[in-house]
Amino acid sequence: MGLATAMELASRFPRLRIVVLEKESSVALHQTGHNSGVIHSGVYYRPGSLKARFCVQGAAEMIRFCQSHEIPCEICGKVILATDEDQRSALEELRRRATANKVPDVRLLGGEELREFEPHAAGIAALLVPGTAITLYKRVAEKYAELSIARGAEILTDSGVNAIRVTENTLTIQTESGAYHSRFLINCAGLHSDRIARMTGTDLPLRIIPFRGEYYELTPQRSTLVRALIYPVPDPRFPFLGVHFTRRITGEVEAGPNAILALKREGYNKSDFRAADVIDQLSFPGFWRMALRYWRTGFAETYRSFSKPAFVRALRALVPKISERDLVKGSSGVRAQAVDRNGKLVDDFHFVSSSHALHVCNVPSPAATASLSIGRHIVDTASRDFGWR
Repeated sequence: MGLATAMELASRFPRLRIVVLEKESSVALHQTGHNSGVIHSGVYYRPGSLKARFCVQGAAEMIRFCQSHEIPCEICGKVILATDEDQRSALEELRRRATANKVPDVRLLGGEELREFEPHAAGIAALLVPGTAITLYKRVAEKYAELSIARGAEILTDSGVNAIRVTENTLTIQTESGAYHSRFLINCAGLHSDRIARMTGTDLPLRIIPFRGEYYELTPQRSTLVRALIYPVPDPRFPFLGVHFTRRITGEVEAGPNAILALKREGYNKSDFRAADVIDQLSFPGFWRMALRYWRTGFAETYRSFSKPAFVRALRALVPKISERDLVKGSSGVRAQAVDRNGKLVDDFHFVSSSHALHVCNVPSPAATASLSIGRHIVDTASRDFGWR
C-alpha cells in the first residue's frame, strides 16, 4: 500500500519531495510477501463497502498491470463450495453480493457441474468465479518501487520509525537511519500502523491485533487433486475466509490458513513471542471483549494449529481424498487485523485523517488486489485534507 501510494503521489504531484521509509532491508518482507498471491474478484464484500468498491476495479487493474510489466499472472478461476444443505442460502447470498458488486460471469453450479472444474472437490453446489487470478505480489511491490523511484520518489530501507515529534508545521520522524522532517505523513505501516498513529498523538478507536495464518502444502505427487482455487463458504461472523486450497503461480498448492492469535506483531512461528506486543494486546479493552465473544472459535483454531489430523479433517470437507501424508509444512503469514473498543473485528478498510497525517489503519485482504485503486483513494484523501492542488 505504501508503494502504491508513493507511485500515485509521484505521478500526480511531481513537485512534492516524496520519501518512503521502509523498516526492513528490502520491500515486501511482511504481509505483501507472505500472502497467497490471489487476485480476488469481489464476491465476499458487502455491497457499498470500500472493499467491494475497490476490489472489482482493482482486480482488473492488477491483472492489466501484471500483464503490461511481464509479472507472472494467470486467470485461473475459483469455486466456493457448499458442502451441505445448510450452506445453500449462504452460497446464494454470495451470488447476490457478486451481482450487486458487478463481479463478471459468476454463476451457481450443481454438484456434477462442479466436478467438471474440480474433479476431486466435494460439494452439493458451488459458486464459480471465473475471473479470479493469481500472481506474485512481491514482484508487484518491487515494480511499484521501481516506478516510484523513476518518478522521483526516494525509498529508504532499514529506516524503522522510533518516534515522531509534531510541531505546528513540521513532523520530525526519528528512524534507525536518522531524522527526517516533513510537513505531511501518510502512514501505511500495516502491522504497526496503530503505533505510528499514536506516535503522532492520534487517538485511534482501534488496535491492531496480529493473527497468524499457517499453511500446509500438498506434496508434488498429490498436487493434481487441485486444479486452481477451492474455497469454503465463509463464516459471516469473521473477515477470514476459512481453510482453502490455492494453486500458486509457481505451481505449488497451499492448504490453509487457520487464524490464530500471534504473540508477536511479526510472529510467523508458534514460538515467536514479544512481551511488549502481548502487553499491548492485553491492555486494550477491545481485545478482552473479542476474546470473550469468540473464545470457542479461538480454541478450535489453536487446537487445529497443533493437531495435523484436525487440520486435515477441515480440508477433507473440501477434498475428501486428502490424507495426512499428502501434506508437508508450508509457509505462514500474519494479518494486521484491526479490533475496535467493543471487540468487533473491523471488516472494512479504515482511514483516519488529521491536518498533517493520514493513517491507513485497516487494509487487510483484498488490499493487495486493490492496491492501485486504494492508492488513488489515499492520494485523493490526502490532497483534499492537506490542501494540495
